[in-house]
Parts: sequence; structure tokens; C-alpha cells
Amino acid sequence: MPPETAPRPKQVLEAVLERLTYVNEETGYTVARVAYKNGSDLLTVVGSLLGAQPGESLRMSGWWSSHPQYGRQFEVLSYTTVLPATVQGLRRYLGSGLVKGIGPVFAERIVDHFGLDTLEIIETAPERLIEVAGLGPKRTKKITAAWAEQKAIKEVMVFLQGVGVSTSIAVRIYKKYGDASISVVKNSPYKLASDVWGIGFKTADTIAQAVGIPHDSPERVKAGLQYTLSQATDNGHCFLPANELMADAAKILDVPATLIPACLDALVEEEGVVREDDAVYLVPFHRAEQSLSSSLVALLRDRADRMPHFLDVDWDKALGWLHQRTGSTLAPEQEQAVRLALTRKVAVLTGGPGCGKSFTVRSIVELAAAKKAKIQLVAPTGRAAKRLAELTGHPAATVHRLLKLQPGGDATFDRDNPLDADLLVVDEASMLDLILANKLVKAVPPGAHLLLVGDVDQLPSVGAGEVLRDLLAADVIPRVRLTQIFRQAAESGVVTNAHRVNQGRSVLLEGMTDFFLFPCDDNEAAAALTVDVACSRMPRRFGLDPRRDIQILTPMHRGPAGAGALNTLLQQQLTPGREGLPERRLGGRVFRVGDKVTQIRNNYDKGAAGVFNGTVGVVTGLSPEEQTLTVRTDEDELIDYDFDELDELAHAYAITIHRSQGSEYPAVVIPLTTSAWMMLQRNLLYTAITRAKKLVVLVGSRRALATAVRTVGAGRRYTALARRLGS
Repeated sequence: MPPETAPRPKQVLEAVLERLTYVNEETGYTVARVAYKNGSDLLTVVGSLLGAQPGESLRMSGWWSSHPQYGRQFEVLSYTTVLPATVQGLRRYLGSGLVKGIGPVFAERIVDHFGLDTLEIIETAPERLIEVAGLGPKRTKKITAAWAEQKAIKEVMVFLQGVGVSTSIAVRIYKKYGDASISVVKNSPYKLASDVWGIGFKTADTIAQAVGIPHDSPERVKAGLQYTLSQATDNGHCFLPANELMADAAKILDVPATLIPACLDALVEEEGVVREDDAVYLVPFHRAEQSLSSSLVALLRDRADRMPHFLDVDWDKALGWLHQRTGSTLAPEQEQAVRLALTRKVAVLTGGPGCGKSFTVRSIVELAAAKKAKIQLVAPTGRAAKRLAELTGHPAATVHRLLKLQPGGDATFDRDNPLDADLLVVDEASMLDLILANKLVKAVPPGAHLLLVGDVDQLPSVGAGEVLRDLLAADVIPRVRLTQIFRQAAESGVVTNAHRVNQGRSVLLEGMTDFFLFPCDDNEAAAALTVDVACSRMPRRFGLDPRRDIQILTPMHRGPAGAGALNTLLQQQLTPGREGLPERRLGGRVFRVGDKVTQIRNNYDKGAAGVFNGTVGVVTGLSPEEQTLTVRTDEDELIDYDFDELDELAHAYAITIHRSQGSEYPAVVIPLTTSAWMMLQRNLLYTAITRAKKLVVLVGSRRALATAVRTVGAGRRYTALARRLGS
């Protein structure tokens, strides 16, 4: 028998963390450079360094090893933070941006003044900081509060480090629960999944197992059922059939299926979920579906009419006046839509590009305005609202701004405090998810007219539900579908190919001046070609600005030509790092001034009326000292983000096609590769093409393109709105 290998003795390395080279946000695996031996040598360390910040002195436990490519390095098993013991270390520590309000300049002044007593002064006599030139009472107070918070967060992080929770999530837990953080984590870990954004069931489950909650605990099973439903709503469903829910939950939880039914019954009894026949809902989605249905039916049946003059109008005279006003004549379908919107309380207008939806909406607004109607125009995104305002000549707002959503998500305008509007026009209605549609329709006053306008063949909303499709499926809702493509639009390659894709026919490329394909079969080469086309070839040929005028739309986030990889390549081209310019690293991403970014969650506490999933902007400021990053959104609002909130932002040089809904760009570039095989679907490609005003460039495989055109999208979502409206 070979002799047993003795375990390697652990060794200790004390060093100052200089920079984080790579961080895997999911596993916490980190590659970093540290300074040791009085800062004269830089060394690579690898392993779990969750929560460590550049500038901190670390005592790391682990082993020395030799990597065949990178040479000698230290493998970290665990670490603790050590307060610096030299003046130079103190300067670096305080100047690293660790404490809000202290940057490199003030760090130097404070340490020069107090020397090795600096940290003791901040801890026990912070009022003495005003002795330092430039530090007044206001900044001193801010530094004191930041130091205390940092210290408390460190305690939480030390506790969470053992279960692999990242820094940003530890900060969120502390901000949510304060001094009760460790108690909540120990005693009610599944509460984290519902209370703290960024913590899903899997993270909460890992924590729960670490604090000793049994694998087959009823609390765990109930939390798993709620998580399974939550995942379903993230995938667009409003509910799941009970058997499907229980089967999915048993797989996720890895427990016997026999445990599930009793826990589901208990969850229904506790009002954690709602069961209606075979459908199981999370409570907010059940309430929203019931409420939206009843609100729409109430509007349709209301005898009051805030625009009664259109019930007996001379339509020949009205349409003649409109012709004089606009210089154009409505096609029969458009005329039908105009009459419907002005005489019925709820109406839907749908149709593809080039079919005259925009001119029809303008005509409706012109006629309503001529009768002095109070008109409200809204769209789900800032870009779409701006386009609607330009089209009609009337102010338009996002749904969120119109409703004046408050912190927490409640609307200022609702059933008890309705909008003052005679006509409410909602553009890009395919983007309306169930929750937002319910908030909006609840705020429509009795007797007002509601017109929903959108292209039902585009992708459904990012959020749960498929409201526009359900309304068109309910016979009770009046609707017009525009089908005639107007001559001028028919000459556009963008419009022609959008309709061809929607019909399952191959795209036309011969002789097109606004629709191109750059063939490339290799996935990584296609990614590089996409960047070259967007950053060099299109700007050179068409005079377009690569950041302002060109948007890359990808089927997926992952993969060589996915949004994640492309954003890294595009940032290197468009906002490369420069010596002396501030930047902030978060995991594998770096934020710099000039970056194009997008919000990836609804945050009702930011800005004048919240900042919402899909909002796009540009980074205009970054302060390491204040630990804030500033974004100017496409609604021209300046929004500040603390550094610990940056995981709410993603780069937006390239975005997924789902994220592009409701937006319109002068030009789009669409990489289509075989690595996105599962996502190559007709409505996805159709949506991407219809986002372009003037120019579409496809990059990639002809086979992938043919697959996307041929493949009908996935099945319908689980929704019951159409059924409720019909009952």
C-alpha cells in the first residue's frame, strides 16, 4: 500500500491588497495582486477573497503553489482584515475609497496630521477630524457614519463569508436589517429571498443549510414552492398548474415528491400563494389579474362618456377636416381604428411596421384635441414616450412617471385617485406586463377612453403576462389589426424583411441599401466582426456615432457573441481605461465615465419617480471619494448610485433583444450564431429588426439566420386574463 500523503501545513501571508484582477461573482473565486515586503514586491493570490477591497491589509491563510503559466502564487483558503500599522499603509487604506468621504487627498492630510493614531481618532474621537484642513463638520459627520457602517458591515460579512455570500449582498442584508442582520440570517434565512434583491432561493438555501435548517424542513419546502413560482413569473407565467409546480419544486429541492402536497396546502392556508382550481399563483399576480380584468370590463360597460361628441359626429366632415390638417387620407382599416378609439371605451390597435399605426394614432389625437379632450399619452420606456410626443405634437410620459409611482411601488394615481384624462393612449403595449398594466388601467377614470397600441407579433413583455395578446384573444375587447403596408414603407428593406421574417420567409439581401448580412460561421470570429462593424465600418460608411446611433441586439446574454462578451469587447473600443481616469470594478466588470449602461431591476426609491428595468443611460460621473457613480438616463434625469448598488447596472453597448423592447434606434447590429441555438426564434428576430429606424446589419451564420426564420417561438405563457375577460 502506498504511504498516505501528509496534509499540507497551512501558511500565513500578510499583504496589502493592491488590485482585483478577476472576480467570479457567483463563486467568489478571485485573482488579485497584493503588495508585501514593505510594498516592494507584487504577488498573485487566488481563492476566496469575498468582501476584500483594494487598500486593505489582509492576513491570508493558505498554501504557496506554482502555476505552470503564471508562476508562484498563494492559494487563499480564508482571510481576515488587519488594520495597517504604518503611515504608508494608513494612507493607502484610507485613500482606497473604503470609507465614503475620504479619498486619496484627504487620506494623506488626515494621516499626516494624526500619524499612527489616525484610526483610533476616527473610532473614538471623530470630532477631532475638523482639525484637518478642509474637513468641516458636515464631511466629518459623513466620515464618522461611513466608518461605523463599514465596521458593522464587516461583522456581517465575516459571518457570511463562510457560506459564500458576496460583498454586495452582505451590504444589502445590512442595509435591510441593520443590527438585526446576523439574527435574521441565523433564524429566518429564507426571509432573505423575499426581502433582499439579489438573493434568490438558492443563496438563501445555502445559508439555511449552513445554519442548520434540515433539508426536508417544511419551511424549506414552502420557500422552495414560492421560489419555483417566482422563477415561473420571471419566465413570463402568471401561474403554474399545481402538478407542474409540485414536480418542478421537488426537482429543485431534491426532496421526495410526497412531502410537497401538504406543504402546498399549508402555504395556501397561510395565504403565501393562491390556488384557483388547478392554477397556483403568487398573491400579487392573482390580485393583479383579477383587478385588471374587472377594471377593463368596468370601463367597457360604464355608461358615462368623457368624449360624447363622437357618438353622433358627422364622420365624413370630421375625416375631411383631418385630411386638410394632415395632408393624408386614412386607409379603410385606419379609419375603422379612428372611429373605434373615439367611440368605444377600450380599444386595441395592432399591426406590423409600415402599416400606419403611427399615423392612425396621430389622427386619433388630432380629432380628440379638436374637441378639447384631455389627452394623456404614455409608453413603457423613455425612448418610446419621446417618439410618441414627436409623432403627435403632444406631451408623452412613461407609465411610471404618469402614475407617479412612490417608493415601494404604489401609484399616486389609482382607482381612488384617477387620472384627469378623457383619452389615454398607450404605445408599445406589447411591453406591458400584468403588474404594470393593472396599475395603469386602475388609474383610468370612469367614462374615459383607453387605446392600447402595439405589435402583437413582437416578443411579449419581459415581466409576467402577455397582456396585449390576451386582450386580442378576448372577444369582448374591440380591436383593429392594420395589414396594408404603405408604398413608401414597402421600399424599405427593414420593413420588407421584418414582414418576411414574421411570415416565415427568408430575408431579401440583393439590392438592399438598408439591410445587410456579413456572413461568418465561427462564433468568436462573428463576435469580433460585430464589434468591427459597429465601431468602424458603419460609422465610416454611414456617418453614425457608435454609442448614440448604433445598438447591438443579441439573442442571448451568454456565449462568445452574447451581450456579456460583446460588452467587454465594445468597452475596450469605445471607453478604454486610461491612466489617471477613475473607474470602479465590480466582479468581472469595470465602470468608466462614458459607459453606456442599463438598469436591470425596478428601483422605486431612485430618481423622481423610480428607475426601471430597461432604463438606459450614460455614466457621466464617478467619484471614488464619495463612492458614487452618476448616470444620465434617456429621460435626461441624473441618477446617483452608491458603489454597493452597481450590480443594478449592466453595460448596454450590446443588450439582449428582450431588453430592447419599446426602444427604437437609428441602426441595429444583430449577431446570429449557432451558440445561441435555443434562442433562435422568429418573434425574437422580428422584434430585433423592428427596433431599427433606418438600418439593419446581421452578422453571423446563414444557418443560424435560417433557423431563426423557420422556428416558431415557444408556447404560450400561463395566463388567465383572456378567460377572465370572456367570463
